Amino acid sequence: QVQLVESGGGLVQPGGSLRLSCVASGSIFRVNNMGWYRQAPGKQRELVAVITSGGSTDYADSVKGRFTISRDNAKNTVYLQMSSLKPEDTAVYYCNGLISTLTDWRAYDYWGQGTQVTVSS
Repeated sequence: QVQLVESGGGLVQPGGSLRLSCVASGSIFRVNNMGWYRQAPGKQRELVAVITSGGSTDYADSVKGRFTISRDNAKNTVYLQMSSLKPEDTAVYYCNGLISTLTDWRAYDYWGQGTQVTVSS
């Protein structure tokens, strides 16, 4: 089994910064794409940023230039550095990984439990 655990959320003032982390653990064979999604109250979950195993990245237009996704393949960890935060960035942020395990070569989506980010003065 695979577990994804996020950390780093919290309350921050507009213009501030936060760094989210997500560690994947368990019977992992290979971690492919990893990404961050978010869901604000009353809204659908949306993609924030994604990074491939080779390090290629893509971002939602709303966060380009403010957020940076990175990963440490040796630690099966993905990060999201968030800067110039705005109130509209307030949401629960979820980590996602496309992961194959030691018992099944097929890759499946796994999700973390989510971490709350609140941007408010």
